[in-house]
Amino acid sequence: MKKGFFGVLFAGLFCIGPLFAQYKSTIKNETILYNNIDQLLPLTGLDQRRIAVVVPNAEKYTAFISQLARYTNTTVFDFSKFDEDIKYYNTIIVAGKEDDLDADCLAQLKQAVLNNKKVVLCHFFEHEGSKKAVSEHPKSDLIELLAPFTAVGQRNAAMSIFGGVAITDGNVKTAQTRLQYSSGENSGLNLGKLTKKIDAIALEAIEKQATPGLVVMVIKDGQVLLEKSYGYHTYTKAVPTKTSDIFDLASISKIAGTTPVIMRLTERNIINLDSTMGHYLWQAKYTNKKDIKLRAVMLHEAGFTPFIPFYKYLKAGDVIANPDQQHQVKMADNSYILNHYYRDVMWPEMLKSPVKPTGNYVYSDISMYVMKEVAEHQTAEPLQDYVQENFYKPLGMTHAGYLPRERFAKEQIVPTEQDTSFRKILLEGYVHDQGAAMAGGIAGHAGLFATANDLAIYGQLLLNRGEYGGERYFKAETIDQFTSKQSASSRRGLGFDRWDPNPKNEYPSKLANSTVFGHTGYTGTCIWVDPQNQLVYIFLSNRVHPQVSTKLYDLNIRSRIQDTIYEIINEAKK
Repeated sequence: MKKGFFGVLFAGLFCIGPLFAQYKSTIKNETILYNNIDQLLPLTGLDQRRIAVVVPNAEKYTAFISQLARYTNTTVFDFSKFDEDIKYYNTIIVAGKEDDLDADCLAQLKQAVLNNKKVVLCHFFEHEGSKKAVSEHPKSDLIELLAPFTAVGQRNAAMSIFGGVAITDGNVKTAQTRLQYSSGENSGLNLGKLTKKIDAIALEAIEKQATPGLVVMVIKDGQVLLEKSYGYHTYTKAVPTKTSDIFDLASISKIAGTTPVIMRLTERNIINLDSTMGHYLWQAKYTNKKDIKLRAVMLHEAGFTPFIPFYKYLKAGDVIANPDQQHQVKMADNSYILNHYYRDVMWPEMLKSPVKPTGNYVYSDISMYVMKEVAEHQTAEPLQDYVQENFYKPLGMTHAGYLPRERFAKEQIVPTEQDTSFRKILLEGYVHDQGAAMAGGIAGHAGLFATANDLAIYGQLLLNRGEYGGERYFKAETIDQFTSKQSASSRRGLGFDRWDPNPKNEYPSKLANSTVFGHTGYTGTCIWVDPQNQLVYIFLSNRVHPQVSTKLYDLNIRSRIQDTIYEIINEAKK
């Protein structure tokens, strides 16, 4: 095979992408980048990319393939006549050792460039003697990465493509722009002690049946320190919990589903938080809610009733086991509610519900029902579509979204309650919250499902004050406004929950600080973001299985794990 196919290092070429996040974590990355045409790497615009990964043997490149999948959706093909396989993909990542990159493979890569595809070659070497670029044309339209053929080398090459790790060797350099998956290497923290302590608390939760399983994820300075699963989906111990499992996030939906839409619309002056419900919603104009400002709604100070148990008001025939023309809204397997029940019954009931004087903090799910209505009226788009198009897809939150059973096998989704009173079935991939279920699985306060990795990406976006992956999603001041204390009567931000200044409450952790914001979820979930320590903490569980239990609260599992994280961080500061 001729050497010199992909171009030479251009003298003086020094390419660093926009360094938005002040990532502090560094690992030894032996990846070398050649010919970064149009500064393609790290990749941006993930929602516009259809990425094909081509390898000679998927088993030998497992580390590479799985690491790529942490950042976005990819499809894997082998080397056999891949030109036809990649026809409908616009970004091609090819990996192989020198012996794999024969004339036929290189010819297909040339053709891919002629077909206007962006092509990245990851050329792996097994020893220093074979550490050579394989280039032929000084100004080739292909980009080449050179990396060791080891598990670490594969992971680092994959992270280099997406900005999970900076490329610092050679003349062409890049910056870290996304999460780094390196098990806390060079973090300066006692990760062995951290893992041991968290293991003990997690196993206590499982042994005392606070939850059958859980996932914990800890990110500091843009580097994943811990990502670990425990237990099983259920107490039958048939399906082990995996870090890639999808959980019902419950009220985390408020800050990861509805609130980012409101942030976007606010900073673009599409809505004004100091305008009223009556201004934006025709149906509210002639109700007792017409003069309530959206700001009060976001702060849970609108005077709404805390909760309306809509499921208790169902009449005979409203819910049936098998769908017919009048019952098309699926609430669970073998549970279908009357069409437009939310529109015709629930929303009108909320609008005519009593209100108390505004200004006092009373937590109410009605608040986010209202904000979803405002958002959808202003965008003319369903909330679930808007968040996918504007946030989840471009960010690489590959599993986040509503109605997960429409996209994923139920085996990937952790079940919640064995519902004996309402839907009368085990809830597998259908929202636990009854009101959200009756609204078709999509509500402002509940309905969002995601993996820990999805939430980690969102948490890092917030920590970066609106930037991630080399792209800006929010103005920094928008993030600051919504996540900081905005209420005179509570600890709340706009949509976001926050650190409680009352030391007796020790919320969300006895060692947390005044910069901490996030939210918990009824199903046994939480995400807490700490700008002071550049920390994101995620806890996912299904504590409502098989029935709702308070043991997770009674044992203080979530807070104790967070306490442990702070203890390890504080030890390292001494």
